Amino acid sequence: MAKKEEIIRNYETAKQRYAEIGVDTDAALEKLQKIKISLHCWQGDDVRGFLNPDGDLTGGIMATGNYPGAAHTPSELRKDLEKAFSLIPGKHKLNLHAIYADTDEKIDLDTIEPKHFASWVDWAKEQGLGLDFNPTFFSHPMYKDGFTLASPDKAVRDFWVEHGKRTRKIAEYFGKETGQTSINNFWIPDGYKDNPIDTLGPRRRLMEALDEIFAEPLNPAYTEDAVESKLFGLGAEAYTVGSHEFYMGYGISRNKLVCLDAGHFHPTEVISNKLSALSLFSKGLMLHVSRPVRWDSDHVVIMDDELAAIGRELVRNDLLEKTNIGLDFFDATINRVAAWVVGARNTQKALLKALLEPTDFLKQKELEGDFTTRLVYTEELKDFPYGDVWHYFCEANGVPAGLGWLEEVQKYEKDTLLVRA
Repeated sequence: MAKKEEIIRNYETAKQRYAEIGVDTDAALEKLQKIKISLHCWQGDDVRGFLNPDGDLTGGIMATGNYPGAAHTPSELRKDLEKAFSLIPGKHKLNLHAIYADTDEKIDLDTIEPKHFASWVDWAKEQGLGLDFNPTFFSHPMYKDGFTLASPDKAVRDFWVEHGKRTRKIAEYFGKETGQTSINNFWIPDGYKDNPIDTLGPRRRLMEALDEIFAEPLNPAYTEDAVESKLFGLGAEAYTVGSHEFYMGYGISRNKLVCLDAGHFHPTEVISNKLSALSLFSKGLMLHVSRPVRWDSDHVVIMDDELAAIGRELVRNDLLEKTNIGLDFFDATINRVAAWVVGARNTQKALLKALLEPTDFLKQKELEGDFTTRLVYTEELKDFPYGDVWHYFCEANGVPAGLGWLEEVQKYEKDTLLVRA
């Protein structure tokens, strides 16, 4: 494993090479240090939660695999998250779903309150983390015939409207207590397996239900609402109520954040190219960084072309200030702590690669029509030693560089996860 002296020496060499093309690596690392990644709690227990952990996953949710060591209690999940955060450079956020309430009370999704998440707030304060939130519109008996907020049954809609309202108050509580704005992201699985006759009616019901949920204005310093689209899902292959066009229109017209999930579009479609366009009209963006494999399969994020493109779009277009970055995948075939670390570190690496570009110089060459220089630089940059800059960033943050973190995860698995299983 790389030693501290070697890491520093390699960084100084990389720093000089980047300086030759006008890139200040120290400044790039200062920017990266400020970027928060919101880790998703549901990777740690395969989207089971604690309100009904033995119930069936519904709403098109599916976690495959039976790797040992899944968390079964809030304390186990928090311990696993602590290990993951200790291996990711910087200070970040945790993204909670409503089903992860920590309470001995008998509660349902329409009766949850801030007090049911007090232990999470106490823990976040101790760890120096922010908290994001999500209503849970799945894995519940009131998810009926494939519908929640868009249901033709008013009793079903009323249940979920109440749930949505309560999650907003919980997110507000998170923001007040942690001092970091809590993004509350709304995604629903509503849709039809086969071709419907009425595509407008469900969307009108969804619009009206969301309007009711969002009727009370809340301080944006504490919480912001986001709405998330999806192309299709299991059981909703033919028609999804909350399509991209629906939520783009809703978010822009209602002044909400628009959430783009990398796995929620057509297999040949990517979200990176949507960021700059949407940024011109939306209040802000929420990203769920995921990896689809033929469908919305929520694979662990790897350093692929699309992840690199997302990083470039955010940096080149100066969109980091108005974009909230979260992860969204759940792989039960591998060590769950390792999955968090791989996904978060790869997302940071993609951003670092973009921060190490001479963006202003390349934009000027593009304006001048010098596409040769643009091509040569962007190609040569692929061989620049960004890895040495990344290792230095890890070292500066007191986390293992290179493969060093895997040894810690393997020891944690042996001492904690396998004992738990």
